[in-house]
Amino acid sequence: MREFNSLFYFITDSSNYGEEEFLKRVEQALKGGVTLIQLREKNKTTREYIDLAEKVHAITKKYNVPLIIDDRVDVAQAIHAEGVHLGQTDMPIKTAREILGDDIIIGATTKTVPQALEAYEQGADYLGVGAIFPTTTKVKTVLTSTDTLRDICNAVPIPVNAIGGLNKGNVDVLKGIPIAGVCVVSAVMKADNPQTAATELVAKIKSDIITDIK
Repeated sequence: MREFNSLFYFITDSSNYGEEEFLKRVEQALKGGVTLIQLREKNKTTREYIDLAEKVHAITKKYNVPLIIDDRVDVAQAIHAEGVHLGQTDMPIKTAREILGDDIIIGATTKTVPQALEAYEQGADYLGVGAIFPTTTKVKTVLTSTDTLRDICNAVPIPVNAIGGLNKGNVDVLKGIPIAGVCVVSAVMKADNPQTAATELVAKIKSDIITDIK
């Protein structure tokens, strides 16, 4: 059984930090209440990605938070990560599921209802939908309306997370939409104090955005 809580989903960005500072910020975010974490590295070699993933995994295990590897099924396998996240140009969900088996969390990036339905039918465990706002972590940002986000939530029975430029100041735009959680990058990664930023944001999500937490 693939169990996870995507209420507060932290996606990393190591581009502006040395390894020691990066790992320190990851741990601070976990102390602040992150419930799911994705290691996202677009420019590292396979060996570099595996090396960093092993170090991050050692930290996430201390906090019993699942580690999701972005894009790379091979890296997820190599370090025995709890999951992998795949975009529209990555390995098909169905193929990844065949390779990884039923015990691994597989997430998918979707921007439309048809994409969401396809990902669900192929075996995705959750969806990341966005970008809701412009983001500095990607060169080209394709925005997704909150109406489309709501339609996707209503179209599939798996958890849907909003992503893209979200922070404590604008997350209220998600009120009333039946999302499972919020994905953040810069709001925590680039904060002066990632632990404080995470704590404040998760409190905001619980009090104002996702209020039916069991």
